[in-house]
Amino acid sequence: MLEELSGILDHVDRIQSLHLDDVPPTTHVVALVNVMRDDVPRPSLPVEEALREAAEVVDGRFAVPAFE
Repeated sequence: MLEELSGILDHVDRIQSLHLDDVPPTTHVVALVNVMRDDVPRPSLPVEEALREAAEVVDGRFAVPAFE
């Protein structure tokens, strides 16, 4: 384990010795474009229909057993 830690610290030392002043900070190495659609509200199922097959309903919601 000591040998592995020494290797990691050596690697960190090498990274710190790099001249990166002209390199802008980035969050990703490649440009990303959001390909998800806009979140537009639209009609959904009526509550009664959504809960129609529920094993148990409490206060208009699915009831599930408690777990520990």
